[in-house]
Amino acid sequence: MSSTAGSGVADPPLRIIAGPTGAGKSALALAAAAARGALIVSADSRQIYRGFDVGTAKPTAAERAAVAHAGVDVADPGERWSAARFAEEARAWIRAAAARRQPVLVVGGTGLWLQALVRPLADEPPMDAEARRALQAELALVPTEALRTEVERVDPARAGLGRTQLLRAIEVARLTGTRISDWHAAGAEKPRHAARWIVVDPGAALHDRLAARVYAMFAAGWEEEVRGLMARVPADAPAWNACGYQEVRALVEGRATREETAEAVLIRTRQYAKRQRTWFRNQLVDEPRLLRLDPADPRSSAAAVDWLFEGVDA
Repeated sequence: MSSTAGSGVADPPLRIIAGPTGAGKSALALAAAAARGALIVSADSRQIYRGFDVGTAKPTAAERAAVAHAGVDVADPGERWSAARFAEEARAWIRAAAARRQPVLVVGGTGLWLQALVRPLADEPPMDAEARRALQAELALVPTEALRTEVERVDPARAGLGRTQLLRAIEVARLTGTRISDWHAAGAEKPRHAARWIVVDPGAALHDRLAARVYAMFAAGWEEEVRGLMARVPADAPAWNACGYQEVRALVEGRATREETAEAVLIRTRQYAKRQRTWFRNQLVDEPRLLRLDPADPRSSAAAVDWLFEGVDA
């Protein structure tokens, strides 16, 4: 990925903190942003939705008062945001911050959104409209996890995405014979931004961190939040696809006990984290400006600031 002044990079350099869910990205980002007065741009495909707070580990009101955030609470639950839409909005936030000379940290675990921001995605291939309609009808009743299983086989880089993206991956693979990831790789533009990455990952400790996080969410009122959302948000709204929300809906509806729900959410969350780890490992394998950090290391906060702001006066 090019990062020199003569490479055609059109936008301000990016400082990105990424990693799997529950790894400790937010705490590290808050500390680094506070140290430099930075704006945090959230690259989390579920924190965009208003009202879906507890189960998405959205930054608290106090955290958002201490450090400015963009990309949080910007969409109604029924809106669909693509990676391209996020990248367009994020560039506007980043340019506005640059105009006022405020540094920016992009923070999140939605790999495709980060990719779209750094390297805009290519147009997808044309497909026969009739064949596509027939395939869409065939897939409409297929459970999301069954779709994910197929995508893990035909285009594993996209297996961690939501239902809409899974369907698109299957459509492209079946109807063109080529993976959508390969279409993007072949036709993507040159990077719009130079980027300096931190990938936060606590290693084996993530297993226990996720368990503690899930139980903390229930203690923080996740069940009550979902009960309130069910009264005003349609069941087919995209926001409900956030990890764990369907399971908590089952609890509220009396179809599962709290113990069963907590276990189901934990299993799904660990599966999601595994897919995220795979994505970051595969997609950033050739990234030269990358630092991996264990948040349990007491030196991690200082190391993050030093790495992200290297060569920039305090």
